[in-house]
Amino acid sequence: MQNTKTVVNSWNEWDPLKHVIVGRADGTCIPAPEPALDAKVPENSDMRGKFGPRTKDTVDKANQLLDDFSNILIKKGIKVDRPTAINFNQKISTPDWVAETMFGCMPPRDVLLTVGNEILEATMSYRCRWFEYLCYRPLLKQYFNSDPNMRHESAPKPRLTDADYRKDYLSEKIGIQKRLKWTEDKFFVTTEEEALFDAADVLRFGKDLIVQHGFTTNLKGIDWLKRHYKDHRVHAVNFPGDPYPIHIDATFTPIKEGLIINNPQRKLPNDQRKLFENNGWEIIDAAQPAHNEPPPLCYSSVWLSMNVLVLDPKTVCVEKSEKYQAEQLDKLGMEVIPVELRDAYAFGGGLHCCTADVYREGNLKDYFPKQ
Repeated sequence: MQNTKTVVNSWNEWDPLKHVIVGRADGTCIPAPEPALDAKVPENSDMRGKFGPRTKDTVDKANQLLDDFSNILIKKGIKVDRPTAINFNQKISTPDWVAETMFGCMPPRDVLLTVGNEILEATMSYRCRWFEYLCYRPLLKQYFNSDPNMRHESAPKPRLTDADYRKDYLSEKIGIQKRLKWTEDKFFVTTEEEALFDAADVLRFGKDLIVQHGFTTNLKGIDWLKRHYKDHRVHAVNFPGDPYPIHIDATFTPIKEGLIINNPQRKLPNDQRKLFENNGWEIIDAAQPAHNEPPPLCYSSVWLSMNVLVLDPKTVCVEKSEKYQAEQLDKLGMEVIPVELRDAYAFGGGLHCCTADVYREGNLKDYFPKQ
């Protein structure tokens, strides 16, 4: 008899989580310079000009933290799957370009977007991440075989030729003020040559998908998502205060129905707040990060403090050292589970980044009936 079990189902960021993918740090590389990536590495970063495998001791430490996080989730009754790393330290090429290394598979949230019974592989906008989907194929194949309603989709692979990137974006040392002006003007390193998006630029609010337009997702990518998710309403947002706008989940984080924390340095513009305010949603400033600097060799900002994983509308995982963020969520009535992850940040992000939903309880709902 055929197994008709529902394996894949997730409509938002806060319904009770029952099945998740947690990334691995195995073999992670610092990628070689490439057009989109250079724009993301801050000018004073230790990572400029470095590439190749990360050191064994940092990989082992990150893996230990990811394993510990997985065990915390398992003890909460959540099923945890892990990706299969490939050899990231090898030269890859297409007919258009060559990249010296790949990246890794610590942040599945960047690659996989679960909407309802479908898991979609994003285009990705970095050459070093072109083949990253391969790490998740064994799991996706398993879900597809077990769940007759699961849809496994893959967005069109972009060519990522030089036409996809603005050459002039990196031509000189650009100060932070100019970068902020460019962000405000929606002038990013990626062009509109072809559809580009990372899955981590998308937040799921039932019938509505909120997508950040920035370094890794362009307007063509957002248009592709609109056409793909025909039964959803897809909204483009941008956050002018972010000089490196990449991935929405350290800027704008839904905690439960009706409540969002927003990075106070990257506020959602007033005209884009109407959708939320007209439907009774509260957007409050996230607490300050506990750290002044990101960890060594880390792409992300200190605002990974708000990159939390909601387990259900009353329970949230927060990085152990982020005491202010934990305190704020506690005061908002959430049970806070502290999870040590800071030494894994450099491998691709925080607690939300390093996970991807497979199954959350709940059905498709309309949280924004007043459009």
